[in-house]
Amino acid sequence: MYSQLSLFEPDRADELCVAGAVVLRGLARSNEFAILSALQSITQAAPFRHMVTPGGYRMSVAMTNCGSFGWVTDHKGYRYDAKDPDSGQPWPPMPKIFSSLATAAADKAGFPGFKPDTCLINLYKPGAKLSLHQDKDELDFSAPIVSVSLGLQATFLFGGLRRSDFVHKVLLTHGDIVVWGGPARLAYHGIMPVKNGEHPLLGATRINLTFRKAKGETIV
Repeated sequence: MYSQLSLFEPDRADELCVAGAVVLRGLARSNEFAILSALQSITQAAPFRHMVTPGGYRMSVAMTNCGSFGWVTDHKGYRYDAKDPDSGQPWPPMPKIFSSLATAAADKAGFPGFKPDTCLINLYKPGAKLSLHQDKDELDFSAPIVSVSLGLQATFLFGGLRRSDFVHKVLLTHGDIVVWGGPARLAYHGIMPVKNGEHPLLGATRINLTFRKAKGETIV
């Protein structure tokens, strides 16, 4: 059952979800044009594609990656790979504007020293969704997750450490960043089906940038 109440104090710019999780409202907007320009270069080298789960389910969300590693799923399972399986080439390097934004957001949320080595990029069209899941393919869970929303608004689902735990609804709009780690690092989360709409910069599209530390040491 989902919450019908706001999780947050509405007069706060930076809103606490639960212990270890924070919404930073509009933090990415000041750099939106640089972010979108960098994104275009990434997707030219590694286009969006609809990956298939190990069970044979074609995901409604289209995905690509940048950074030293990319998250992939196919009949072999969920994993991080240094190369794009479609091209056999390394994933595009992570732009400085991306890594700087992720580090700044994590620091603001109380996780200093975050240095992501991967960025999973999700593209949602109206109707696309992401079922409740945990981010647990990384080697070191002491690093937070930094998730940047661009384009159409979406309802973010944030639960507990069990799939059956109470799940909150959080409305995310263009430029919002959610950071979670510590006691919330393995919380179940997802996205409800994106509603029809038109964003001034991205049209009928939502883009999500999810920064993670996939390998090696986390805090420097």
